[in-house]
Amino acid sequence: MRRQRKAKIVATLGPASAEQNTILALFEAGADVFRFNFSHGSHADHQQRYDIVRAVEKAVGRPIAILADLQGPKLRIGTFADGKIMLQAGQEFTLDRDATPGNNQRVCLPHAELFEVIAGGQSLLLDDGKVRLEVLACDGQSIRTRVVNSGSLSDRKGVNVPDAVLPIPALTEKDKRDLKFALELGVDWIALSFVQRPEDVLEARALIGDRASILSKLEKPAALEQLDAIVQVSDAIMVARGDLGVELPPERVPGVQKRILRICRQHGKPIVIATQMLESMITSPVPTRAEASDVASAIYDGADAVMLSAESASGAYPVPAVAMMERIITEVERDPLYQNLLDAQHESPLPTRGDAICSALRDVTRIVGAKATVTYTSSGHTSLRAARERPMAPILSITPKLATARRLALVWGVHSTISDQVHNESEMVAAACQTAFKEGFAKVGDQIAITAGVPFGQPGSTNLLRLAEIWPQ
Repeated sequence: MRRQRKAKIVATLGPASAEQNTILALFEAGADVFRFNFSHGSHADHQQRYDIVRAVEKAVGRPIAILADLQGPKLRIGTFADGKIMLQAGQEFTLDRDATPGNNQRVCLPHAELFEVIAGGQSLLLDDGKVRLEVLACDGQSIRTRVVNSGSLSDRKGVNVPDAVLPIPALTEKDKRDLKFALELGVDWIALSFVQRPEDVLEARALIGDRASILSKLEKPAALEQLDAIVQVSDAIMVARGDLGVELPPERVPGVQKRILRICRQHGKPIVIATQMLESMITSPVPTRAEASDVASAIYDGADAVMLSAESASGAYPVPAVAMMERIITEVERDPLYQNLLDAQHESPLPTRGDAICSALRDVTRIVGAKATVTYTSSGHTSLRAARERPMAPILSITPKLATARRLALVWGVHSTISDQVHNESEMVAAACQTAFKEGFAKVGDQIAITAGVPFGQPGSTNLLRLAEIWPQ
């Protein structure tokens, strides 16, 4: 099954999408990557969904990527004696290290590390920003605050700290257990939540090795201070606008999103735009016009993928939500303005042999009207470099490794196929022509542009560009 679009769709699985028929329907509607949210569900739930996705993959004959999204260090307050309180603007409220159930004057904050970095003048956001507290003072045992806006507060609501880099590990003990399980399953991507520093990614890399690719979720303003470094050490980036939109003023989120997109494009790293994209489709069969515009804007900006969360995991219309996202992407990519914008956003190639070849590949496909850009790749690097150039012709990626083909399902414009390893240039050209013809990219008489690395099978050696014409098979 060949997608007639270049941007990809990530769909989260959950209670509304746990059955094999539904997961198959989600794939047929347009899902390229399935996200397993380890903030919810048991390992047994994820094992069952993994087995179903792999059964669907076998049935449809297309590589499907699985993304394991780790919960990360979520901060929460303690409990209240009555379960819930009401805070009034202007009153003082204390967060302390006393585990006693709280009241409308105080509550426990069971994260000792926070008391080391909180200072007067900073803000604390509770319950996804519904309650804002201004910090007056912190003495290491208690944080004295003033309530900025009135609101109710109940047990174990989340805490966001927008004004500080938190001295907490990127991987909690729960994350490490979940990571071990996910890698044993054989997932293709690991999503790291609340990344603040490049060191957070490197810590995870030491545990993951090459068993999966790493997608860093940008949810903290602190990450923006080291954005370039984080992008460089990650395999992909997600703009997770849920928590990011809590800790940043709403008016700043669109600009930050575009800045992250630009830096990812510069480095050739895939980028996923996520959270609240078609939020109303959790309960409605159609999205709002503003949501449709939001998805379209991400595609016009050159995002590799857009993601559905609750819409596909727990909503009433999981399959229509994916189908709607598919239609929006397809409509944008038909617009002549789309290619004009991609051309205007085109980044200069990096001073490497591989980037020089893939930049030339983009020009060659345009000049000769090639029907496909064929990339031979073992590690996926050649296909990633080609995708960075955003060529007009679709990218047909040929690899001998199923794991590589699955990981590339997240990447803009890449259609991955599995093939035996080639040993010389003539084998490469023959296999490229056969695959392009069989997969419906080109017909007899059409030209294709081929890039690969010689010697074959050696990662990171992109150094060859070849034109070929499709002959009768």
